[in-house]
Amino acid sequence: MKNIAIFASGSGTNFQAIVDATKSGIVPARVALLVCDKPGAKVIERAEREHIPAFVFSPKNYASKAEFEQAILAELRKREIEFIALAGYMRLIGPTLLHAYEGKIVNIHPSLLPAFPGKDAIGQAYRAGVKITGVTIHYVDEGMDTGPIIAQRAVPIYEGESLAQLEARIHEVEHELYPAVLKTLLEHQ
Repeated sequence: MKNIAIFASGSGTNFQAIVDATKSGIVPARVALLVCDKPGAKVIERAEREHIPAFVFSPKNYASKAEFEQAILAELRKREIEFIALAGYMRLIGPTLLHAYEGKIVNIHPSLLPAFPGKDAIGQAYRAGVKITGVTIHYVDEGMDTGPIIAQRAVPIYEGESLAQLEARIHEVEHELYPAVLKTLLEHQ
């Protein structure tokens, strides 16, 4: 069984979906570490409840991205992490981690990439008036949501739907799709 790390910056609903999928045996892995760049984020409470160790840091306490990524790398190695899943981690991954985990870092994004990369993708799609948005899981490279796409699922935007309703439906898809894709990836790693 592989040790995986989840990187998250927010509430941690995708973190929880992955943890639940590992506990139920759907995802053949053990979540051995949470990496969080936002002290006080709700995901930290989720990790504590699940008895998952967390490496929580504030990037401003480091001189550079390379320096905090070296600290992350040390934590990953200490816990023998073999694979990384980004789940609402709001930072670009730099060369330090990309080289150490080449082909072993994936991300989930709430749009049908390449449309609406970056922050607030659901809001971007909603305000643009598109009829279909969705969820993408992709490998991580040095760009913002530019890595090779692994899986996508379309989500229609209904007429008269609020942004909050759309967000809730996209999160449902994320919580189903991400564990399914991780299962497939980890079984073939």
